[in-house]
Order: sequence, then C-alpha cells, then structure tokens
Amino acid sequence: MGTTGETPLRYAIIGAGMSGIMAGAKLLKRGDSDFVVFEKGAEIGGTWRDNRYPGLTCDTPSHTYSYSFALNPEWSAYYATGPEIHAYFKRVADESGVMPHVRFNNEVRACVFDDATAKWHLTLSDGSTYDADIVIAASGVLHNPKVPELPGLESFAGKAFHSARWDDDALLDGARVGVIGCGSTGIQLVNALSSRASRLVHFQRSPQWIMPVVQFEYTAEQRAAFAANPQLIEDIRTNAEYWDAVYRFTEGVTDFTSPQMQEIEDICRRNLEDNVHDPVLCEKLRPNYHAACKRLIYSWEYYECVQRPGVFVETGGIERIEPAGVRMNDGTLHELDTLILATGFDASRFIRPAVVSGRDGRLLDDFWEERPRAHYAVSMPGFPNLFMLNGPGAPVGNFPLIDIAERQWDYIEQVIAPLRKGEGRTVEPTAEAFDAYEERRIAAARKTIFGSGCTSWYLDKTGIPATWPWGYHDFAKAMESPVTSEFVVSA
Repeated sequence: MGTTGETPLRYAIIGAGMSGIMAGAKLLKRGDSDFVVFEKGAEIGGTWRDNRYPGLTCDTPSHTYSYSFALNPEWSAYYATGPEIHAYFKRVADESGVMPHVRFNNEVRACVFDDATAKWHLTLSDGSTYDADIVIAASGVLHNPKVPELPGLESFAGKAFHSARWDDDALLDGARVGVIGCGSTGIQLVNALSSRASRLVHFQRSPQWIMPVVQFEYTAEQRAAFAANPQLIEDIRTNAEYWDAVYRFTEGVTDFTSPQMQEIEDICRRNLEDNVHDPVLCEKLRPNYHAACKRLIYSWEYYECVQRPGVFVETGGIERIEPAGVRMNDGTLHELDTLILATGFDASRFIRPAVVSGRDGRLLDDFWEERPRAHYAVSMPGFPNLFMLNGPGAPVGNFPLIDIAERQWDYIEQVIAPLRKGEGRTVEPTAEAFDAYEERRIAAARKTIFGSGCTSWYLDKTGIPATWPWGYHDFAKAMESPVTSEFVVSA
C-alpha cells in the first residue's frame, strides 16, 4: 500500500471518465490500491460514453489527447473519433488495473466531512456508504445536459432529444433534420448529416468563428512505425508547430488586443471569406464578436458541408416548437422529422448534484453561491482533503485536457505528501491564500478574450469568465510546485 513507511490513505474517486481513470492509474502505479472509483453510469468514459452522435471528433490531436503513460500507436487519424477515444479509455482502464476498482451505476449522492475522524463519508445511490481519507472529484464539466426552454417542445411529433442523449431510432437518412446549437457539437453534427438528410436546418442563435485545421488518416505503415518506435509519437506530442499554436492561443487569450489574437482572428476571417462563396450566407455565418470569445471551433469541413444542397442556416429567433417543426418569430415554419438539441451542458455543476458538506457543516452550495471557485482550480478552504480535476477556473478549452489533468495530479500528489508522511490528517488552502488567488484570477479573467463581449458557457452567472485567465506556461509552473505557505496541514 504505497511506499514503505508511509501512512496508508484511502481514496474515493468520483467519476470514471478521462480524469478518474487517470487518477486511478496514477495511484496504482505508486502502489496505492485502497480506492474506489464511483461511476454513475453503466460504463466508463464520461463524456465520451454519453456523447455518441454522428461526426463526434476530438478537436485536440489524437496523440496529444492521450495519457503520457499510455501512448497509443493505433490512432486512425490525426483527430480521433468519439468511439475510438472511448475504446482507448476502456483499454487503458483495463490494462492499468483500474477497472476492478470501479463501481458502476453508483452515483455519489452526498459527501460529508466528519470533523472528529477527519474522513469523508460518502452516501451512494444504491444505499451503501464509503469512508475515505481523500476525495478526488473527477466528474468533469460536460455531464449535465442543458435543454433549452422552447415553448411547445414536448408537442413535436418526431424525435426531439439532446445530443448527449442520442436516440438511435431517430430518422436521419433522407429525413428532414433540425440541429439547434452552434458549438462544436452542432458543427460536427451538421458536417456528418449534411450528406445524409434530405433537408438539414442549422439553427444558430449566433454563428461561430471557425479555425481551419487539417485532418488526415494514419496509414498502416505509420501505425506500425509508431508501435515499433514510440519516439515517433513523442515527436508528434512535442511538435513545435502544434505547440506554437497552443502558445499563440493561450497568450492571445490574456489580451484580446494582442498580435497573437489578431492573427487568430485574421485566420478565422479569411477561412470564412475564402470558403463561403454566397455573400448572403457568408454574412449569416459572420460572428459579431471577437474570435475565441466563445470557445473556438476547429473544423476542416464545416464551410464545405454547410454549402451543400439541402442545407440551410437559420439565424432568426425561434418562437415555438410545433408538432410539424420549428416556427420562427417571422412566421416561417421549418417542417422537420427529427430535432436535435446541440445546446451544451451546465458547466457550473462539477461534483454536484451531490450534496457536499465540509468542515463544520459548510455546504458547497453555499460556498459556491456567487460562483464555483477553487484554489488553482483544485482545492478549497473548509473542504479538507477534497481535490478536483478540471475544477472551477481550470483551463478547460484552453489547452489539452489530459495534459491539464496530469499536471493537476502532480500538484495534488505534492499537496497530500505531508499526510502520507504522517505529518497531519488534513490539508487545505488557507482562506487568505484562496481569497488572494481568486481576486487575482477575477481581475485577470475580466481582461481575457472570454470577457470581450459575447455570451458563452465560459461566463459565470455574474458575467466573469470562469476559466484559467493566464498562459500555458503560467499553468505549468503553478502545477509544478504548490506554494507550501498557502496550505495548512492539521492533525
């Protein structure tokens, strides 16, 4: 159990998606096997299990969207598909030994800290309980679908469903299909269905800037070379051109008047103007906000697909849903057989709806009344030994999520090191350090591209961008070495 001479610790990991699998694998690698991964679904994979719509593709290169400890020579293409990524996570969970630790169909309903024992008491959906020294909240942000309040939605005669709750019986081929939403999911659905539906209507409340990328398949010879020489994979993972683009984006995010952000906007504008030939459609697809104010869309084919015969872009307001289709404010009725709601997720939930009660009975809902917040997106005062992966304020959407989660795990390992050494039973950030960090984060967030004047899921209910407001190197440095004085270890 861990390193010889260490104080044994028991862990509860909430969620068997990308971060939860990683956390379990990391624990097992260092010899810690006293943990359970609680998964509310019947299978691992998180968002890659829940989302299985046509056209689902990761917008991070496949070899970059891979665990550093489980490189995959078998990726079929530069950008991997959803089913392929889901299969990868299942394989890693199995081969790393995490799978026997997962309890499926077991949602965490409550997570209560006991001041007397310094342990977390978890109540599960099957009625069982579990006590742990350390809780790792790996629930992610894309697990609570956001369904829009559209008058008459329940009256629609065909199939109407959220993209994360896919209906295999829905009519698609040769059918009249509507897609509501213009985030990555909506874009990918239009790409996939533009050659299948007889009529496809893309309802956009606001169009998106599209960053052009190149997709290509790896040949059998390339995959064999990857398997024989993992350094070839590392060369892709550390490719200077790719990381220059990441640095350009993350540096540009911090100042939307910067040359880096101007370059991004110029690329996106040229992509629109050079590839959409109908001037009316071009203006329909032109956003009225800065590029990257909303999460930037990466696509190699949207502008081609949206110009196919039978594909229509609708930017007007929706009045209501009727049995026959979607009625617009101007009276137009789009008759449809299938209506897909690509309307995203409630990104403010995180570990919730679990009821979390920390030291002295402090409720997480109260602590997060104004906005979800965490010290460097990982921990909170008053909630000792509770750590989040990709928590509030993490650089979700800024750079590769697996890289983020692995760096956060290294940070957590260092924070809990005193507990493993027997120097105390709990660790948490001080209120002073937390408040000072949050003040800095909010001040910086207001100046980012995300706060430059658009609506997006990046904004909290007060209008403050809820993501990491600094560059990649700042994040890497912060995760490399926690500031010891910002934490308190208690007996």
